[in-house]
Amino acid sequence: MYYEMSGAGEPLVLIHGLGSSTRDWEFQTPEFSKKLKVITFDVRGHGQSEKPPGPYSMALFAADTAALLRALGIASAHIIGVSMGGGVAIQFALDYPALVKSLVIVNSGPAVSADPAQTKREVESRVAVVKQMGMRAMGDVLAPRLFPKPEQAALRETFRARWAENDPRAYIDATLTMADWNVLARVGEIQCPTLVIAADQDYTPVAMKEAYIQRMPNAKLVVLADSHHAVPMEHPEEFNAAVIEFLDSVNS
Repeated sequence: MYYEMSGAGEPLVLIHGLGSSTRDWEFQTPEFSKKLKVITFDVRGHGQSEKPPGPYSMALFAADTAALLRALGIASAHIIGVSMGGGVAIQFALDYPALVKSLVIVNSGPAVSADPAQTKREVESRVAVVKQMGMRAMGDVLAPRLFPKPEQAALRETFRARWAENDPRAYIDATLTMADWNVLARVGEIQCPTLVIAADQDYTPVAMKEAYIQRMPNAKLVVLADSHHAVPMEHPEEFNAAVIEFLDSVNS
């Protein structure tokens, strides 16, 4: 497993999304490491981590995260996850609650969507695009959804280039983990302080996030305006400020 550490202080673990890597936290690590020990890593099948054959699962990704913390001698940490990484963070908090000081869930939740049939269609569509046309084609589909504005051309090109580097088989294995993953019935078990950050123009509506945090005893929601799914890259200043305010409140 490839990982990086920077800064000093309480541990903060950042978990990237599907098809991403440690690189996509480039706007967060320098800021957060001013006050915290920041750990970023490439999820199994991604980036510079090994890409063993699947099947993969959210529980397996969570177990990998726990193994990394234990190998680094970290007893507990603040956890941030975006998109698929948010799902991994939720699974991690359910399976290893003693390792979690707080959670930040970004454009994610305890299921991909409220409609299992819709989730199945989305997963099948992504797998089909990659099998038939390759990783670069998948990046071409996603880039304008994530960064739709004319002034975001550089972000779109960076995204396309990085996406094309994904191993197709490992990407498909990771995508399939979301097909029937759903821990909505258990999300109320998460007791730690939790911040859910939602982009107002995310793939899933803000109402979906509002609904699931009602089940959580210690969660709150922040909605970032004029933002999309990859909000940590799209609006890093607003995103970082929301996270820092939350972590300061947890540590005060």
